[in-house]
Amino acid sequence: MEIRRVQITGGSSYVITLPKNWIKSLNIKKNDSLAIKIQPDGTLLVSPKITDEQNIKEKKINSDKITKNSFLLRRLIAAYISGYNSINVGSNNRISPQIRTTVRLFSQNAIGQEIVEETDKSIIIKDLLKPAEMPFSSTIKRMHIIVKSMHDDAMSILTSGDNKIVEEILLRDNDIDRLHLLVARQHNILLQNMNLAEKMNLSTPLTSAYYLISRIIERMGDHVVRIAQNASKLADIKLRNEILDKIHIASKLAFDIFNNSIGSFFRKDINSSNQNIETVDRLGVICNEINEMALEEEGAIAISIGYIVESIRRIGEYAQDISETSINYLIEDN
Repeated sequence: MEIRRVQITGGSSYVITLPKNWIKSLNIKKNDSLAIKIQPDGTLLVSPKITDEQNIKEKKINSDKITKNSFLLRRLIAAYISGYNSINVGSNNRISPQIRTTVRLFSQNAIGQEIVEETDKSIIIKDLLKPAEMPFSSTIKRMHIIVKSMHDDAMSILTSGDNKIVEEILLRDNDIDRLHLLVARQHNILLQNMNLAEKMNLSTPLTSAYYLISRIIERMGDHVVRIAQNASKLADIKLRNEILDKIHIASKLAFDIFNNSIGSFFRKDINSSNQNIETVDRLGVICNEINEMALEEEGAIAISIGYIVESIRRIGEYAQDISETSINYLIEDN
């Protein structure tokens, strides 16, 4: 850290010199304009960028050096999350059909990514979605609704025995994954562009809170899928009413905590968030009771019940994490 003294020129203007290395590294010249923003903590942000436009970032990937399609997919996702607007997948020879299939799979699963140019030796993917077009709040609310509908359908398998529902739940889980990747991408873009964040009226703590909540909901979706898969194994089994009723009670309580946690976050209700956290203990008691009942069932049945109950418990605990995230953000926001 450098210490520089404040000077006065002209009797009324306060002046401080800028580091020479910083000036040269950014090629700033005499009479160039710099943006100055006062941060909430009183510090000053000095930037050569005076617009809120997203920087043009291009990532080039040489497919000749990639032996596994899964590695290429991971690199494409990493470039997407990092905020690159353009991704160029190239080859010194001819791009293989497997590489093209992987690139298309990526563009179908990453929101806003479209293949705009394709030749024998290159594929160019462009980002066509601006962060402001899909605000965090709308994305989180949509994720909440999707996971809730997935859960309702998963629990219905225990009574209806309809295994076909599982496939539809898996498709909606894919939507959750896509939305979470979008939130992760926008989170990184806004951290890199404070002017854009200010235009969208988003502070760094709030942006981080949205990202954490998105990650938690994505994990909840995974547990709903596990509930559906294990419920399908019990589709032809007539469970005792006392077990079935207890599972539905635990499931409803877990999602009541989830719904209340999301509501408390958007209402900025720190007291309600705290109440949600304390409710999780009651969920744990009910889950333990179900596990004790399951011990009286046959091995395979008891195992499936155990997996369902464990996922219900984890959903409640993840909802608790959302409330804790809300409290952490609201304390700083206040």
